[in-house]
This record gives sequence, structure tokens and C-alpha cells, in this order.
Amino acid sequence: MKTLRVSGTTSTATALAFLLILVARPICAQVVPSADAGGIKIWAGGTASGFRVHGPVFSDRKLGGITALVDVDTNRGFGLEGEARWLDFHQRNDLHIETYSIGGRYHHNMGRFQPYAKGLIGFGDFNFPYNYAHGRYTVYTMGGGIDYLWKHRITIRAADLEYQYWPQFTFGAANTMGISIGARVRVF
Repeated sequence: MKTLRVSGTTSTATALAFLLILVARPICAQVVPSADAGGIKIWAGGTASGFRVHGPVFSDRKLGGITALVDVDTNRGFGLEGEARWLDFHQRNDLHIETYSIGGRYHHNMGRFQPYAKGLIGFGDFNFPYNYAHGRYTVYTMGGGIDYLWKHRITIRAADLEYQYWPQFTFGAANTMGISIGARVRVF
């Protein structure tokens, strides 16, 4: 029977290679696809709003106000929008409205322009004329508009059109329609 003799250097090199294979971690390097780079963008902003209020027991009223908004956008175009609107200017007989809504938003980037569509749900606080009563109702909002990228982190909300439907209003369904103009700042 023959014995196999291995020299000292060969056995040391083999043992070292075996040890490196055992302790080595797999190398996982992958570039993020360009369509997914950046993930999400969070914007916060405000607008000036003008709305026409139409209800079953009062004629058309025009109210002005301000809106605070937060948009969460993805690079795939889908996102969320949350907004709070206070229509307190130009009120007659103490009729004023506040709405708070959240929902889905879809946008499409076209150079510096970003057209979008949205569908929101929330609630509205309605103060009846002469402070006769105050009610809280479910509000469905459909709308859209266009944002213009002015600076790297600032967009101008050139137009935001909305139609709000109040199906459970006290005296029958009511609706509001309006336009808002303002700006957004990217916070993340």
C-alpha cells in the first residue's frame, strides 16, 4: 500500500483556500433599475381656492379659502393625496365649509409638467346660514390638474379642479365645484 505524501506548502495552500471558501460571504451587488430609483417623493403645499356651493335649500354660493395638502408620489405614477380645505372667505350669513379628504392619485411626468387625476374620500363640516345648524357629512371628491416643476424641489400647482359630492346632506345631496392654485415643496 502506497501512502500519498503532500508537501507542506501545497497542504497549507489547500487548507487556506478551503478556509476562505467556508468563511467567504456571497457578493450581492445590483444596481437599482432606473424606473425604480428614488422610490417615493413627499410633497407639502398650499393653495388658494375658489368654490361654488350648490345645495337643495340654498342657491349657489361662492366661497373662497385656503387648502393645505400632502402628496406622496411614486416613480410609477401612483400615489396618495391628503388635503384639508377651509372655505371661509366671502361667506354670506355665516355659511362656511371645511373638508378633510384622503385618497389615490395618479400622475404622469411630461418634462416639467405633471398632469394628475385623483379620487378622494373624507368628511366635510358644513355651517348652515345664520348659524342655524352645523353638520358633518361624508364627501367624495374627484378631480385633477397640472403641476409645473419650477425649481428642483418646488412645483407650481397651475390648476387643481375638483368636484365634491355630499350624498348624505341633510336636505338631499349637495355638491361643490372649484379651482385651486398654489405651490408644493418636496420635503423628502
